[in-house]
Amino acid sequence: MTMLPDAQFKLTTPRLDTGLTGAIHSINLSLGGVPKKRVAGAQVALSGIVNDAQNDTKHHGGPERAVSVYSLERIRALQAEGHPIDVGTTGENLTVEGVDWDLVVPGARIRCGDEVELEVASFTKPCKTIRESFIDGLFKRMSQKLHPGWSRVYARVVSEGEIRIGDRVQVILPES
Repeated sequence: MTMLPDAQFKLTTPRLDTGLTGAIHSINLSLGGVPKKRVAGAQVALSGIVNDAQNDTKHHGGPERAVSVYSLERIRALQAEGHPIDVGTTGENLTVEGVDWDLVVPGARIRCGDEVELEVASFTKPCKTIRESFIDGLFKRMSQKLHPGWSRVYARVVSEGEIRIGDRVQVILPES
């Protein structure tokens, strides 16, 4: 009798997709401004993504706005509306996929890979620097106030570490 290694047997257990898990689709950096360009991996410090910079430090960056996060599914939906948006063009540091974006709200935590944990601090306020990503420059299409559920979010860094494209992302809902 030949024994096969356990790895050759895959047990499939149906699991409920709650929208709480996904993956890092893209990590985006720039020396300031948009678009931010994709990199394979990055170090996340309390101050944000290492080697990323902002031109306007009055409105961007700092401990409460250390990392900007957005949904790949929202980007694709905006593209379907005809907007020329793409990954990184609105300044997000992390583009995540597979997560129910409506669950990513202030107070929620986002675990990225094995080390990094973020806490959503606020919804972002869109500014004119991202107007090229929208038909007729209508950057307010990403305004949480005008279009709830379509905003990027700012997060503070709770745990520092290394992240890579493809790392698992887990959303931990805020306690009610």
